[in-house]
Amino acid sequence: MEKQSTDQESNQQGNFAQPSPPQNLPNANVVLVLGILSIVFCWWHFFSLVGIILGIITIVLAQKEIFIYQAQPQRYTLSSLNNVKTGRICAIIGLSISIIVFVFVMLLIIGIIATLPFWGMIQ
Repeated sequence: MEKQSTDQESNQQGNFAQPSPPQNLPNANVVLVLGILSIVFCWWHFFSLVGIILGIITIVLAQKEIFIYQAQPQRYTLSSLNNVKTGRICAIIGLSISIIVFVFVMLLIIGIIATLPFWGMIQ
């Protein structure tokens, strides 16, 4: 009880407490890691599905983190915002490459299956 009264007295006298130092955004490092992983998993056909999923998750998380930062920019560090932006860019790149690889391989598989009846004619 005494601590509250001294805090109230000091605030009335104009001695305000120092604001807390800026902290990192909650999921800044997660966004960065997932964005990098979406690029790593984009090159092989079945892993490109993982790259697509990770890219989508990362973009959604990054958008949420950017909204959190914009609501109170003085509360969070600029470096954590840069991590989020970098992770989002990596996710966009990984998602794009994953979609291209997945579509290419699917068209290749469909083409091979479609030409199977004609393979019997080659001797």
